[in-house]
Amino acid sequence: MPSIDDQAEQIILQKLADLESDHQVRILFAVESGSRAWGFPSPDSDYDVRFVYAHRPDWYLSLQPGRDVIELPLTELWDINGWDIRKALNLLMKPNPVMLEWLCSPIRYRWDDGICDRLQTFSERTAFATTCLYHYRNLAQLQWNKHVGDAPSVNYKKYFYVLRPALMINWIRFNAGVLPPMNLQQLVGGLSLSDELLQEIARLLDLKSRASETGAGARIPAIDTFIHDQLRWAAEVPTAAKRPNLLAEGDALFRDLIRV
Repeated sequence: MPSIDDQAEQIILQKLADLESDHQVRILFAVESGSRAWGFPSPDSDYDVRFVYAHRPDWYLSLQPGRDVIELPLTELWDINGWDIRKALNLLMKPNPVMLEWLCSPIRYRWDDGICDRLQTFSERTAFATTCLYHYRNLAQLQWNKHVGDAPSVNYKKYFYVLRPALMINWIRFNAGVLPPMNLQQLVGGLSLSDELLQEIARLLDLKSRASETGAGARIPAIDTFIHDQLRWAAEVPTAAKRPNLLAEGDALFRDLIRV
């Protein structure tokens, strides 16, 4: 697995097994979701482990709904949390692009092919381009306002927090019917970008790979221009879209998965 050393992988697998035992759940899949999976880790990047789990069927038959999130205390190295399958499917139907990304992560710690194939097939039915566009537009604008703005220099990590959703916007702009890859290199490889922009993204990746999480440097005009162009285009696209009613299909999938 890229960006994951063997010792870290074994620790993560043990933590996941302990969570299953402690909470009496079954983890359906667990992936990396963060700079390592996105393709731009720093030497001191933490591990962002995300998972989806299911309780026993009787757990869902209660007058009072139980907590639908499991999380370990956040540390400098470990950021590990997951969603119950009912919460995950409800978010998927909105759709929630975060859930879509988890299912596309290139770094998998736990992965049941049968279950995940069904989830991925269902996710393709819920991935409404306009809704995802709204998410990435807001994300890019928020990160720009928070971390870039008028500052003469920018933290490399935060720069990528703006660039990545801008690239997602560009993907949706020209590949609306295809789910964008989570990994930045694959994302860039599937787009028609100028040679100058490709060179500057490669340079920024190199700078990020050699710097700490707090590494910073001068802004890059070609990247700034690209980000502004994508935000400008996305702001002109209507976000309202007619969605298919997938509740019955989602209910059937939910019932099947908690009975496995």
